[in-house]
Amino acid sequence: MQYLVNVIDSRSNTGTAEEAAAIDVFNDKLRAGGHWVFAAGLADPSVSTVIDARGADVVFTDGPFAEAKEWAAGFWIIEADDLDVALKLMAEGSRACNRRLEIRLVLHE
Repeated sequence: MQYLVNVIDSRSNTGTAEEAAAIDVFNDKLRAGGHWVFAAGLADPSVSTVIDARGADVVFTDGPFAEAKEWAAGFWIIEADDLDVALKLMAEGSRACNRRLEIRLVLHE
């Protein structure tokens, strides 16, 4: 099973050198355990663009798509046998990045 894990933050580019080092160690652990799929940081939502092509015209709007105090500042996509394994792994991820995390099952067709 794959899980999307959002890193929740209220500011952009707030990571410290110590947090980056801890994340590198954690990412190496994910790779070694066969849980790594992909991970990345995200640009500030203020520089995003919202695209709406549901009508006759395509509408492009400067982001963010929703006003929020917190947003996804980065993410992991991990592989885990079940939610319990994913939760245990990402408890370590939360500690490594010093942020709250949101975990969601990736639905496959």
